[in-house]
Amino acid sequence: MSDILKHECGIAVIRLLKPLEYYKEKYGSAFYGVNKMYLMMEKQHNRGQDGAGFASIKLDTKPGQRYISRIRSIAQQPIQDIFAQINDRINNEFKAHPEYLEDVALQKKNIPYIGELLLGHVRYGTFGKNSVESVHPFLRQNNWMHRNLIMAGNFNMTNVKELFHNLIELGQHPKEYTDTITVMEKIGHFLDDAVSKIYKDLKREGFNKREASPLIAERLKVSKILKRAAKNWDGGYAMAGLIGHGDSFVLRDPAGIRPAYYYKDDEVVVIASERPVIQTVFNVPFEKVKELDPGHAIITKKSGDVRIKKILEPLERKACSFERIYFSRGSDAEIYQERKMLGRLLMPKVMEAIENDTRNTVFSYIPNTAETSFYGMVETAENELNKSKTKTILTGKRNISAEKVTEILSERIRVEKIAIKDVKLRTFITEDSSRDDLVAHVYDITYGVVKPNDNLVIIDDSIVRGTTLKKSILKMLDRLGPKKIIVVSSAPQIRYPDCYGIDMANLESLVAFQAALALHKDNDTYSTIEEVYNKCKDQEDLDDKEVKNFVKEIYDPFTDEQISNKIAELLSDDVIKAEVIIIFQPVENLHKACPKNLGDWYFTGNYPTVGGNRVVNKAFINFYEGNKERAY
Repeated sequence: MSDILKHECGIAVIRLLKPLEYYKEKYGSAFYGVNKMYLMMEKQHNRGQDGAGFASIKLDTKPGQRYISRIRSIAQQPIQDIFAQINDRINNEFKAHPEYLEDVALQKKNIPYIGELLLGHVRYGTFGKNSVESVHPFLRQNNWMHRNLIMAGNFNMTNVKELFHNLIELGQHPKEYTDTITVMEKIGHFLDDAVSKIYKDLKREGFNKREASPLIAERLKVSKILKRAAKNWDGGYAMAGLIGHGDSFVLRDPAGIRPAYYYKDDEVVVIASERPVIQTVFNVPFEKVKELDPGHAIITKKSGDVRIKKILEPLERKACSFERIYFSRGSDAEIYQERKMLGRLLMPKVMEAIENDTRNTVFSYIPNTAETSFYGMVETAENELNKSKTKTILTGKRNISAEKVTEILSERIRVEKIAIKDVKLRTFITEDSSRDDLVAHVYDITYGVVKPNDNLVIIDDSIVRGTTLKKSILKMLDRLGPKKIIVVSSAPQIRYPDCYGIDMANLESLVAFQAALALHKDNDTYSTIEEVYNKCKDQEDLDDKEVKNFVKEIYDPFTDEQISNKIAELLSDDVIKAEVIIIFQPVENLHKACPKNLGDWYFTGNYPTVGGNRVVNKAFINFYEGNKERAY
């Protein structure tokens, strides 16, 4: 509960379809795009706090004029840091050159960051070091305008090793072994190739190099470049790219694992990782913001022509369900209702755990991201209580007094704010090595609302490692003196690592995996662990398409309830007096609540791409051999 779970990155692309003078006249500033990008990145800061980056391209500049700007930061508040630097640079230019204030042409010519094409990125690091060099956007530079490539994405590739060696086979010498660099260089290779071929055609047609340049921009087929580059990619991704002359694209993986939404009118084309970001920043209704289909790219040419192109054949849709449970902002209309439904669907198990005694039960939630599911759970509890009230009154018939009826009707579900997070500590405690000593102080507790022998029900969105539960929250809640502590997870048991962008790379850190190992020890079946290891090792040289997920066999002998009970045992210790019960969402209920996001591999082990099975087996091999390296 409330373990730090690094996850998604966020992307934002804005293409202004009118001249900058248009935005100056209508909105009062030629920096309309920059201002909107700031808002879009801030509205997605939940997706990444390790770093942030911004890049822009000016269209139709003259040779010798700077047309690409980029800035990145790993400051504690990287988005604010970036735009503070941009703002300082702009103000200094205006102070030094007052004539720029009303002349948009001079602003565009002389002030960096202003441009018609803008790309923003917020990052959580799941691969590589958290240095500024690891922060997107990445830039591939060339003196040919058409060969400049700026890229940022929300993604992880499972086959980086294969893609890296593909670049070597093409004669390249990649400067880093990361999926971001590998992907950018792959696209860059086919971009170079396409530009060269178009130039050769134009040369045969009698055009010189200078005359050919604008014609290359017209003839360049971005969709063809993406088809060639992405042919062997395996992973989850929403990939954004800007090409120096002004073309841009966002490509989504064929299983739809990573999200991407877009909006277009006659002024702008906008793409983001979350729908409400676009709705809020551009004040447009829900139905106007479209989801980019899996395997497709939205491509905007320099001319302003916008096309949706199928790049890869779509696979079975497996959009990440964690987006709905936790990652995305809950202000999305669909996500809000889905999270409430997650809470509702848990209520029958909760009622069973408290023996239907709502009168002596306090309901609460930790952390704030679980609040919406909490509302759904409490609404269901209130409905159950109202049914009970009605039954009691009707059973009493005319023998029940008015005072008794009033007493029955006045009963309410007991809802309290039990724990309050100290935000100042949240940002300070980031390293696992220092968390143990400090984690107990992340929350302040509310005393006096739980009576002796009450049940205390606490809902969270997910339980990943259980670290904070064990070291802090359960002990903290136990001090209130409840008879039972019922911890409710709106997500199912997290049993397998993720390899598509969430920072869950190691099996041994997952409390569900620890519980399964403990059950094997209890049942004298621990030999299963070595058997699974041998099966995983036997597959190391197989093609990805032939690899099976043998880690499932670790969980197969046990029911969900057995694993939940063992998790409760592992997370409780002798100092806790209350009975601890942990309730997880069943996978089938997750699918009922989130019918459009059926990606559930971290719960079920059913990976949507062939590379996923290799990753989970590698993670198990690493665990067995005591290797702390990532499986991807």
